[in-house]
Amino acid sequence: MQITIPPCAPCPPTQRNRQRAALPGVRHTDIEPPSNFDRLLHAMMGQATQGLSPTSLTLAYLDWSMHLAQSPAKWQRLVEKAWHKDMRWMSYATRTAFGIPSEPCIAPLPQDQRFRGEAWQRWPYNLLQQAFLLNQQWWHNATTGIDGVSKHHEQVVNFVARQLLDVVSPLNFIATNPEVTEAIVREGGANLVRGAINLAEDLERKIGNQPPLGTEAFRPGIEVAITPGHVVFRNHLIELIQYSPTTPAVYAEPILIVPAWIMKYYILDLSPHNSLVRYLVGRGHTVFMISWHNPTEADRDMSMDDYLRDGVSAALDTVRARVPGQRINAVGYCLGGTLLSIAAAELACEGIEILNSMSLLAAQVDFSEAGELMLFIDESQIAWLEDLMWQQGYLDNRQMAGAFRLLRTNDLVWSLAVNHYLLGQRAPMTDLMAWNADATRMPYRMHGDYLRKLFLNNDLFSGRYRVDGRPVVLTDMHMPLFGVATMTDHVSPWRSVHKIHLLPACDVTFVLTSGGHNAGIISEPGHANRHFYTGARRRGDCYMDPDRWLENAEERDGSWWPEWADWLERQSQDGAAPPDAAHGALEPAPGRYVLER
Repeated sequence: MQITIPPCAPCPPTQRNRQRAALPGVRHTDIEPPSNFDRLLHAMMGQATQGLSPTSLTLAYLDWSMHLAQSPAKWQRLVEKAWHKDMRWMSYATRTAFGIPSEPCIAPLPQDQRFRGEAWQRWPYNLLQQAFLLNQQWWHNATTGIDGVSKHHEQVVNFVARQLLDVVSPLNFIATNPEVTEAIVREGGANLVRGAINLAEDLERKIGNQPPLGTEAFRPGIEVAITPGHVVFRNHLIELIQYSPTTPAVYAEPILIVPAWIMKYYILDLSPHNSLVRYLVGRGHTVFMISWHNPTEADRDMSMDDYLRDGVSAALDTVRARVPGQRINAVGYCLGGTLLSIAAAELACEGIEILNSMSLLAAQVDFSEAGELMLFIDESQIAWLEDLMWQQGYLDNRQMAGAFRLLRTNDLVWSLAVNHYLLGQRAPMTDLMAWNADATRMPYRMHGDYLRKLFLNNDLFSGRYRVDGRPVVLTDMHMPLFGVATMTDHVSPWRSVHKIHLLPACDVTFVLTSGGHNAGIISEPGHANRHFYTGARRRGDCYMDPDRWLENAEERDGSWWPEWADWLERQSQDGAAPPDAAHGALEPAPGRYVLER
């Protein structure tokens, strides 16, 4: 492994040292920056731990174990629970062994699909899965509800306990998985041969840093990201794509879409049948899309301000130049929506009224309840990641993907491993799966900025976020807002996204749709088994918390796209002549940046 140390030029204070220097009684000259040797050591250790801080995990464990040691009443309750669970399981085991019908001791959680199959309900596998679920429930009780443990440490310990239990799930072993043993008998072991071939292929691709098998069938510009358009602007950070009109007249106000920079933009322009861009163009909108550059080590010092200035602001200027005299319907997806909100708040503070409306798709502006990603957010963890990125110049896409897989190991690790390597079955590659494997990198400085300022300190919603030294405040915005959240989102939990209702000067229309962070957004008309809830809050209306909002929201079947398109059209004026996307263009879409690896 080759290790490179950045040059030892005089370095500006790190973000964490700047924060310490701001404390009363602490002078900047009193702060000693971390040495390059320490940072290099941490970076080497971080590569071995995939960016996880062992210190953070140890502190959480010590907090939990020491408070548990001082809670004898909690011990007593845990012993009683263990006894009752053992008795229930033994009663269930005895009855089912003699063929006496008996209700299960415990049902899996609604999101746990591991033991739903018929084979898991037969003896003796029913005993194995019931024992595992009871044990899982006991460990949940053991890691929660202990007086004095910080909420963050409790969540970390509970999360680690779940991960360790998932490793020893009966699903993962040939002898204890009935579906695998039945496949071996039925196929004479051919499933294991196919699984070994699958494992060898995956290891070869992983070692060679190649994308998963099947992604070659979904190439940007050929099979996906094929909505006609042109790159009309390019700088070192973005390409701006303007899509060609397909209707004789268009709405006067153009749409600018800001996707997250941790992903390629074409999540919103996948295959023709599920392309959000194609849908909007077909409804008569002039659509622009940002395509982010995939950073390298040379981009290590790009900051959040760079992404704001050379990203969103540059795109807004270009859209205004190409569609002069019109306000813009701005759309932000995931972290792109957060960045767009910062830009909108800055514009509102300066009295620049160029935004007609803003739509936030699975995007958070308040990170106080940002879901399970907060498990990886504390001072120790961020410092660990910063040192890892300091050595590399960026956060590698594989390290980023590993963190997301940890949040859903049942679905994204163990169940896939069983299907691929024990059952010898590969799920067909889809456009969404191929896009998900086409990840990007995060520049060192920018990634540290947004982890600290947004996730750790929640500066944006608290009024402490600064652009060019000046605070930007979301409450300065007053344009109409449309928010979309998804029910099973692990990245932007819907109750967190719902906090846009706390912006008092905006009319807010909010949609909660079925699906997860990506699949819920890519929910084209005609997509089976889709439904959503919708409701509106006008400025001056009393606030409704998420649960009360859900009780009062209107439930509808189908895709949320038409609901949003109707709202957009109510904000727009029709009858304009379609602009020429090819005029002054640099090259056809999808451009160059989306092809960067």
